[in-house]
Amino acid sequence: MRFLKLLIPGLHLKRWMLLLFVGLVLLSLGLTYLFVELYRTVPLPELAAPLTLQFLGRPIRAALFAVVGALALAIAVWKFNQTIVNAVRPAGSEGLVEALYRQRSRQRGPKIVVIGGGTGLSTMLRGIKNLTPNVTAIVTVADDGGSSGRLRRELGVLPPGDFRNCIVALADAEPLMSRLFQYRFGPGSGLEGHSFGNLFIVAMSGITGNFEEAIRESSRVLAVRGQILPSTLENVTLCAELVDSNLVQGESKISESTAAIRRVYLEPRNPPAYPEAVKAILEADMIVVGPGSLYTSVLPNLLVDGIARAVMASDALKVYACNVATQPGETDGFGVQEHIQALLSHLPGNPFAVVIANNNFSQNIPSEWRVSAVMPDGVVQMPDLAGSRLVLADVVDPHTPLRHDPEQLAGALLRLFNQKPTAADETVRPTAGVL
Repeated sequence: MRFLKLLIPGLHLKRWMLLLFVGLVLLSLGLTYLFVELYRTVPLPELAAPLTLQFLGRPIRAALFAVVGALALAIAVWKFNQTIVNAVRPAGSEGLVEALYRQRSRQRGPKIVVIGGGTGLSTMLRGIKNLTPNVTAIVTVADDGGSSGRLRRELGVLPPGDFRNCIVALADAEPLMSRLFQYRFGPGSGLEGHSFGNLFIVAMSGITGNFEEAIRESSRVLAVRGQILPSTLENVTLCAELVDSNLVQGESKISESTAAIRRVYLEPRNPPAYPEAVKAILEADMIVVGPGSLYTSVLPNLLVDGIARAVMASDALKVYACNVATQPGETDGFGVQEHIQALLSHLPGNPFAVVIANNNFSQNIPSEWRVSAVMPDGVVQMPDLAGSRLVLADVVDPHTPLRHDPEQLAGALLRLFNQKPTAADETVRPTAGVL
């Protein structure tokens, strides 16, 4: 009963269930009056007495008929539910009650904006979409490698790759549709290296007339929960200044450099932010920056001046989700401290109330992978992070130590939002302006 009280009002079904109950009662009363009248006025055959259990007392007969009727009603409702749900849901998915309960829970979820790109962003979205339908992904448009880069150069569109990954991550469609969007053509096809999803988005852009509408329509095809927005519609190029003073142009070439990165910037400078992205940030309850490639996925969004200013101005809880592993050619040897310092060196201030990092280092990373776990050592010695706190949690994928676990990370973020830390989370609180 408590479940129904929570579920039914949220779906506006109470009044109709009450009307159904009243209708059944009135129908039963009408039939009862009719049968009583027939019983009293119409001669019945001798067989009617045993069929109507005349040898039993009326209270016992009433109880038996009530039990049988209730049982028949329950079976009918159950079978009706199975028939309808099996006709409209994918095979193997949840039942109607579970779907209604999940929908009811998700409707109350906070407005969460996730800023990033690449694998880290799509991983985050897979976990968050189960907690709230009010999720917005703000995606970088600086990608110039692979299929996205080729389509960008040849057709003059924004790079669709990260948008495709986000659409699949937030999709509520059948698994076959998700696999179709991620399908990549092989050699000899004339489309080698291109993914079907990228081509679909580009084709949709041509049909609808603009890239933003193409993303909306593509999201509708895969029944996406939430929305996916570019940080800017400008055709930007990501550039990097290395510690040896050399300059590198192009997102795909930055991680190939042998020297460490001093800073990154966009060309042209100060591209205008996408207005809907700014609006989503200012209306958010929680803003999560990362995880993802620090210099080539996360920072390109914050280098869009309007995005950075909106993040600074927002009243939302702002969290930086630090990577669980380093990235070759980009963050070699970085710990949590170096990630935060690099991030804040590109911002006008520190907007983050919380930095969340992994504390499960039980898995060994093979040396041939050229990466290492991102450790939180030394973070408490960072006096420039006044007002922030570090939260350590087990957020790593148990099967892939280079990536976050979507459910673990989403759960840790929701606990942060609800201010209900568990034993799985370890909060390192700052002292006198030290994180």
